[in-house]
Amino acid sequence: MSESIQLFVPGRLCLFGEHSDWAGLHRVFNASIAPGAAIVTGIEQGIYANAVKSEKFVMRNTSEELKEIWKDFEADMNTESLRNIAAKNEYFSYVAGVASYLNEHHNVGGIEITITKMTLPVKSGLSSSAAICVLVARAFNLLYELNLNTTGEMAAAYRGERKTSSRCGRLDQACAFGTSPVLMTFDGEDINVKRLVVKEPLHWVIANLKAQKDTIKILSDLNKCYPFAETETEKNLHDALGADNQKIIDKAVCFIKEGDAKALGALMTEAQNLFDTKVAPISIEQLKAPKLHQFLNDDKVKALTYGGKGVGSQGDGTVQFLAKDSQTQKDLVNYLSKELEAYSFTIPKRHQVRKAVIPVAGFGTRLYPATRMMRKEFIPLIDKDNLLKPVILILLEELYNSGIEEICLITGSEEEVELYKKVLLQPLSHEHYAKLDKEAKKYEEKINKISKRLKFCIQKEKLGFGHAVYQSNDFSNDEPVLLLLGDTVYYSNTEKSCAVQLIEAYERVNKPIVSICEVSISETANFGIISGNWTDDPNLLKVTHFLEKPAPEYVKKNLPNYYSVFGQYIITPQIYKELYKNIKNENTSNGEYQLTDVLASMIDTGLYAYKTDGKMFDIGNVEAYKKAVNGNFN
Repeated sequence: MSESIQLFVPGRLCLFGEHSDWAGLHRVFNASIAPGAAIVTGIEQGIYANAVKSEKFVMRNTSEELKEIWKDFEADMNTESLRNIAAKNEYFSYVAGVASYLNEHHNVGGIEITITKMTLPVKSGLSSSAAICVLVARAFNLLYELNLNTTGEMAAAYRGERKTSSRCGRLDQACAFGTSPVLMTFDGEDINVKRLVVKEPLHWVIANLKAQKDTIKILSDLNKCYPFAETETEKNLHDALGADNQKIIDKAVCFIKEGDAKALGALMTEAQNLFDTKVAPISIEQLKAPKLHQFLNDDKVKALTYGGKGVGSQGDGTVQFLAKDSQTQKDLVNYLSKELEAYSFTIPKRHQVRKAVIPVAGFGTRLYPATRMMRKEFIPLIDKDNLLKPVILILLEELYNSGIEEICLITGSEEEVELYKKVLLQPLSHEHYAKLDKEAKKYEEKINKISKRLKFCIQKEKLGFGHAVYQSNDFSNDEPVLLLLGDTVYYSNTEKSCAVQLIEAYERVNKPIVSICEVSISETANFGIISGNWTDDPNLLKVTHFLEKPAPEYVKKNLPNYYSVFGQYIITPQIYKELYKNIKNENTSNGEYQLTDVLASMIDTGLYAYKTDGKMFDIGNVEAYKKAVNGNFN
């Protein structure tokens, strides 16, 4: 039997922009309708399961939470059979719709999924149905290596659920993006998803109002007003879900990015007032929501929160509040739980930079003959926790601890990719795992979590460092990317990792930025050297010169100050564009495409450097490796 995989998919909460997903879909028929927009986040509650390859499609449940409503089933991996199960509309049988879609469009076999725990409330506006559809899509994706990205998993879940009578919205499957908030826009059939920056933690509370509402009636009444508005009330609805909603969304994105929880809470109240004024009249019996407004106007609730609003299709279904801090969040849950089912979740701080790249394609000539036996990035060091780790794992751990969500390793061949998959993605055998002590088993679990964030790309031709970096262009997907060197390790002198120090500096300037450190004049010929003017931040330099390994004599004569590249960079979409131009036009330095050349070309438009409070060790250099091994690293 193949190895089992563990899965967790959260429910999703629409913070702002409910109903705008299907409203924006009507632009296909009426171009005057404004695109829809919504801010959606996964929550801490969700569905836990394990999955394994099987001859059939099998769904089982061992969780206590679902035993009263769940019915196990299995079916042949036959598209028609799976569609028939989906059409029965028994509880959760629409996951068969997802299986039928993937069976029809991808080369997959069977799968057995066992739900082991369910912390997500059912039928509460938090999309438990979408969560399990995403879970099924992800299980197929991972077990059969379909290489679907998150958007692909979301699309498969949506297409599968639509094969049933369920009329899920396009924002429901946002739970595929995990517990970080995303901005979704809906323009006809087109959907765009962008992860949001969260400057400060946001403390949310959601509660099931335990009242009655008819979601089908609500959606039916609203849909009658599209694609063309004929009355003033219908025009108000189009405005509310279109232009008015866009103004709310724009403010919300700004407040989340600035960490202004008070303003965000007030905006929730504003959004609810807009809904009550322009949307509720379309289905007034369902949307007057007396119980929702009872709690929104509760004096005790108001004292603990910055604001609140309805959830999903609105009405007396579920309510959400933004608590003032972690303590008031607990107090609010306790207060609401006297009458309702209340849950808390916290949206953590999230940096703009969520992706990282590490080139690992080099041979390691300076470490020969060791590199005849092992890759240079596999050479071990004793880390701060006194564990002996390969250098690449130390780097990956720093990225993981710094909140980086996706990591791309740039290798030199498909064989190298397979090697990395073997040593990092493949779990230890049961025999070897059993021999580990408790702490080692805990660290093995961390390796498994880190490995799930890995992606790979290949530099088929060795045409320089800039050429290697450009291979990650598709991975970057027009986002800023943290770049580390595969043969360098970093030791921070503070609680913040070197990577986080650089990321936070980037967020102040939003320009390409390079980490720097002090170096003696005699060593300038060994490093990339940066010079510039200090800003108001004593550690932040606006670069005026960026030179590759200049002679000490030149540095003394021409540069007012000089610092060595520390080995960490944040490169922007513009950097990738300039690398592409150089490659396309064969603009090389000694036959190679260099990142330094492109960074130097950014000086006029803004290039910054940050003096990192830490040390770096180039373990591709024997002398630096000696220093690291002799206790200077940890």
